Amino acid sequence: MKMLKDIIKMKNLFLLILLLTINLTFGQSAPKDETIANPNYDGILAEKLGGDDYGMKSYFLVILKTGTNTTTDKELISKSFRGHMDNINQLVDRGKLIVAGPLSKNEHNYRGIFILSNIESLEKANALLQTDPAIKNGLLNYDIFTWYGSAALPEYLPFSDKIWKLKP
Repeated sequence: MKMLKDIIKMKNLFLLILLLTINLTFGQSAPKDETIANPNYDGILAEKLGGDDYGMKSYFLVILKTGTNTTTDKELISKSFRGHMDNINQLVDRGKLIVAGPLSKNEHNYRGIFILSNIESLEKANALLQTDPAIKNGLLNYDIFTWYGSAALPEYLPFSDKIWKLKP
């Protein structure tokens, strides 16, 4: 009887080892992480640029449009738009503006775009836009939107500074 019990114990032990081996070999292992990891990921750069797990962040997209001031005062217009260009350069230097440029003539009276970065709120973005003399003087107006884009966008700025011949 004892021998029969020992054989049954050995048989059960053998079956247990066999089941564990099969289980470990063919499945039922620990669940795998289903996310796709980027082998090029640079955590230091992502943190510096403020990127989330997708390498994205929020910006403010500004569409500049013709303002309500229809003055023909050439001195005011010239001074305002010179100040507009100076303000753009100042905002770039402060890390607040990463894209700016004019639009071609269009039926909506859109004049250009800004992409503002590192601004905490819509209220602060609006206040920052009021530092532009062309906006302050009503020669330009704007629509503003929250935009979710690549956190790497500011990285093009050092290259853009190397390819212009004439300063606007």
